Amino acid sequence: MKKRVVLRVNGEDHELFIKPNRTLLEVLRQDLHLTGVKEACGIGACGACTVLVDVSPVNSCITLAVDVEGKEIETIEGLAQGDHLHPLQKAFINHHAFQCGFCTPGMIMAAKALLQRNTVPTEEEIKKALSGNLCRCTGYVNITHAILSAAEEIRKSRDAND
Repeated sequence: MKKRVVLRVNGEDHELFIKPNRTLLEVLRQDLHLTGVKEACGIGACGACTVLVDVSPVNSCITLAVDVEGKEIETIEGLAQGDHLHPLQKAFINHHAFQCGFCTPGMIMAAKALLQRNTVPTEEEIKKALSGNLCRCTGYVNITHAILSAAEEIRKSRDAND
Protein backbone atom coordinates (compact mmCIF):
# COMPACT_ATOMS: atom_id res chain seq x y z
CA MET A 1 0.00 0.00 0.00
CA LYS A 2 1.40 3.37 -0.99
CA LYS A 3 1.62 6.33 1.34
CA ARG A 4 1.48 10.01 0.45
CA VAL A 5 4.65 11.88 1.45
CA VAL A 6 5.96 15.32 0.74
CA LEU A 7 9.74 15.42 0.53
CA ARG A 8 11.58 18.74 0.49
CA VAL A 9 14.60 18.14 -1.75
CA ASN A 10 17.02 20.89 -2.72
CA GLY A 11 14.54 23.54 -1.60
CA GLU A 12 11.55 22.15 -3.54
CA ASP A 13 8.59 20.15 -2.24
CA HIS A 14 7.73 16.92 -4.04
CA GLU A 15 4.45 15.11 -3.39
CA LEU A 16 4.91 11.40 -3.91
CA PHE A 17 2.93 8.23 -3.37
CA ILE A 18 5.41 5.55 -2.34
CA LYS A 19 5.56 2.22 -0.56
CA PRO A 20 6.74 2.72 3.03
CA ASN A 21 9.67 0.32 2.58
CA ARG A 22 11.35 2.34 -0.20
CA THR A 23 14.69 3.90 0.60
CA LEU A 24 15.49 7.54 0.15
CA LEU A 25 18.09 6.49 -2.43
CA GLU A 26 15.47 4.69 -4.52
CA VAL A 27 13.07 7.63 -4.39
CA LEU A 28 15.75 10.21 -5.22
CA ARG A 29 17.10 8.26 -8.18
CA GLN A 30 13.99 6.58 -9.58
CA ASP A 31 11.18 9.02 -8.80
CA LEU A 32 12.94 12.39 -8.69
CA HIS A 33 15.66 11.48 -11.25
CA LEU A 34 18.44 12.87 -9.05
CA THR A 35 21.14 10.49 -10.18
CA GLY A 36 24.04 12.31 -8.54
CA VAL A 37 23.37 10.19 -5.48
CA LYS A 38 25.00 6.83 -6.19
CA GLU A 39 24.12 3.29 -5.24
CA ALA A 40 27.08 1.09 -4.42
CA CYS A 41 27.08 -1.15 -1.34
CA GLY A 42 23.41 -0.91 -0.37
CA ILE A 43 24.23 -1.42 3.33
CA GLY A 44 25.44 2.02 4.43
CA ALA A 45 29.12 1.11 4.40
CA CYS A 46 30.61 3.10 1.50
CA GLY A 47 29.09 6.61 1.56
CA ALA A 48 28.44 6.83 -2.20
CA CYS A 49 24.78 7.56 -1.42
CA THR A 50 25.45 10.32 1.13
CA VAL A 51 22.97 13.18 1.17
CA LEU A 52 22.27 15.80 3.81
CA VAL A 53 19.13 15.58 5.91
CA ASP A 54 18.68 18.67 8.06
CA VAL A 55 22.38 19.41 7.30
CA SER A 56 23.60 16.05 8.65
CA PRO A 57 25.10 13.43 6.35
CA VAL A 58 23.05 10.24 6.00
CA ASN A 59 23.38 7.10 3.94
CA SER A 60 20.30 7.28 1.75
CA CYS A 61 20.55 3.57 0.91
CA ILE A 62 19.54 2.63 4.47
CA THR A 63 17.19 5.54 5.18
CA LEU A 64 13.50 5.09 4.51
CA ALA A 65 12.04 7.91 2.47
CA VAL A 66 8.97 8.11 4.72
CA ASP A 67 11.27 8.80 7.70
CA VAL A 68 12.59 12.05 6.22
CA GLU A 69 9.26 13.66 5.44
CA GLY A 70 9.24 17.19 6.82
CA LYS A 71 13.03 17.41 6.80
CA GLU A 72 15.33 19.35 4.47
CA ILE A 73 17.08 16.97 2.06
CA GLU A 74 20.03 18.18 0.01
CA THR A 75 21.74 16.30 -2.79
CA ILE A 76 24.75 17.13 -4.92
CA GLU A 77 22.36 18.59 -7.51
CA GLY A 78 21.36 21.25 -4.97
CA LEU A 79 24.86 22.67 -4.44
CA ALA A 80 25.46 24.72 -7.57
CA GLN A 81 23.57 27.98 -7.95
CA GLY A 82 22.82 28.09 -11.66
CA ASP A 83 26.18 28.08 -13.43
CA HIS A 84 28.07 28.88 -10.20
CA LEU A 85 29.60 25.82 -8.61
CA HIS A 86 29.79 25.49 -4.85
CA PRO A 87 33.33 26.09 -3.49
CA LEU A 88 33.63 22.35 -2.75
CA GLN A 89 32.78 21.44 -6.33
CA LYS A 90 35.33 23.96 -7.65
CA ALA A 91 37.98 22.74 -5.22
CA PHE A 92 37.47 19.08 -6.17
CA ILE A 93 38.03 20.04 -9.80
CA ASN A 94 41.00 22.33 -9.11
CA HIS A 95 42.74 19.80 -6.84
CA HIS A 96 42.04 16.75 -9.03
CA ALA A 97 40.25 15.16 -6.08
CA PHE A 98 38.56 12.45 -8.10
CA GLN A 99 39.31 9.89 -10.74
CA CYS A 100 36.29 7.84 -11.74
CA GLY A 101 34.02 10.27 -9.85
CA PHE A 102 31.62 7.65 -8.49
CA CYS A 103 32.30 8.49 -4.83
CA THR A 104 32.63 12.23 -5.42
CA PRO A 105 29.02 13.32 -4.76
CA GLY A 106 28.98 11.50 -1.42
CA MET A 107 32.40 12.87 -0.49
CA ILE A 108 31.33 16.41 -1.32
CA MET A 109 28.12 16.12 0.68
CA ALA A 110 29.96 14.74 3.71
CA ALA A 111 32.52 17.56 3.37
CA LYS A 112 29.72 20.13 3.11
CA ALA A 113 28.25 18.89 6.39
CA LEU A 114 31.67 19.30 8.01
CA LEU A 115 32.23 22.81 6.63
CA GLN A 116 28.79 23.93 7.78
CA ARG A 117 29.89 23.11 11.34
CA ASN A 118 33.54 24.02 11.07
CA THR A 119 35.15 26.26 8.44
CA VAL A 120 38.61 25.74 9.92
CA PRO A 121 38.93 21.95 9.96
CA THR A 122 42.17 20.13 10.59
CA GLU A 123 43.26 17.27 8.35
CA GLU A 124 42.32 14.91 11.20
CA GLU A 125 38.80 16.39 11.39
CA ILE A 126 38.43 15.99 7.63
CA LYS A 127 39.51 12.35 7.82
CA LYS A 128 36.99 11.73 10.59
CA ALA A 129 34.18 13.47 8.65
CA LEU A 130 34.95 11.35 5.58
CA SER A 131 35.47 8.10 7.46
CA GLY A 132 32.18 6.70 6.14
CA ASN A 133 33.06 7.48 2.52
CA LEU A 134 35.24 5.11 0.54
CA CYS A 135 37.19 5.85 -2.61
CA ARG A 136 38.75 2.99 -4.53
CA CYS A 137 40.59 5.14 -7.08
CA THR A 138 42.50 7.84 -5.24
CA GLY A 139 44.43 8.35 -2.10
CA TYR A 140 42.66 10.85 0.08
CA VAL A 141 45.42 13.48 -0.16
CA ASN A 142 43.88 15.50 -3.00
CA ILE A 143 40.43 15.17 -1.45
CA THR A 144 41.76 16.57 1.84
CA HIS A 145 43.55 19.41 0.02
CA ALA A 146 40.36 20.22 -1.89
CA ILE A 147 38.33 20.43 1.33
CA LEU A 148 40.94 22.64 3.00
CA SER A 149 40.93 24.90 -0.06
CA ALA A 150 37.12 25.08 -0.11
CA ALA A 151 37.09 25.91 3.60
CA GLU A 152 39.42 28.83 2.95
CA GLU A 153 37.24 30.04 0.07
CA ILE A 154 34.11 29.82 2.23
CA ARG A 155 35.81 31.78 5.02
CA LYS A 156 36.93 34.48 2.57
CA SER A 157 33.43 34.73 1.13
CA ARG A 158 31.87 35.03 4.59
CA ASP A 159 34.44 37.64 5.65
CA ALA A 160 33.73 39.67 2.52
CA ASN A 161 29.99 39.59 3.26
CA ASP A 162 30.36 40.63 6.92
